Order: sequence, then structure tokens, then C-alpha cells
Amino acid sequence: VQLVESGGGLVQAGGSLRLSCAASGSIFSINAMGWYRQAPGKQRELVAAITSGGSTNYADSVKGRFTISRDNAKNTVYLQMNSLKPEDTAVYYCNAGVLVAGLVGLYDYWGQGTQVTVSS
Repeated sequence: VQLVESGGGLVQAGGSLRLSCAASGSIFSINAMGWYRQAPGKQRELVAAITSGGSTNYADSVKGRFTISRDNAKNTVYLQMNSLKPEDTAVYYCNAGVLVAGLVGLYDYWGQGTQVTVSS
């Protein structure tokens, strides 16, 4: 199973970006999917998560600005980021809990990360 992210880049403060993460491989189903971020010198933190049924939760720092969504048919999760701030600068990682075809149990997968840089 692979998670491939796209959509990062450089944007001015107040701007928007949309991240995408597509899962592929021997997937039976995907449970929760989420986005995490890690800024230099800081721990990785949860930004937003979404269950297979569409329930969402967000870090307080992004509530009202970021929106997570998913397309279950495409095994893809999105993160729409609006009103970006310099403190949103980080490497953003996609995460998914996957039921792998032919295996028992839920497996945790991560994407390679995509850089988001917000200039002031």
C-alpha cells in the first residue's frame, strides 16, 4: 500500500492550497484518514482527520480555515487550506488506517510528506 501526496508549495499569507493524498495497492478498505504536519524543531501534530463515515475533527489552530474531505471510491483524502498563516509552514503528511486484502488487522500507512511554505 502506498500513499502519494500532492499539492504543496509556496503561498503568501492569506492564500489557499489544496493537498491531495491517494492510496493505492492491495486495499480492502480504509478506516480513518488524516493529515499531520511537522515544522522544523517541532513534533508531528494532527491537523485534521476524517472517518470512513465522514466524521471530522480538527486541531484548534486550523478550525474554520482548513477542511478535510475524502472520496472513498478513489481512496483519496483532501485538505483544503484557506487563510494560510506563516505558522502553517511545515511538511504535511497523509496518514491512513488500512485493511489490507488478505491480511488480518488494521495497518497504519504514511505518505512521504509535502512541503507547505507560507510567506509573510
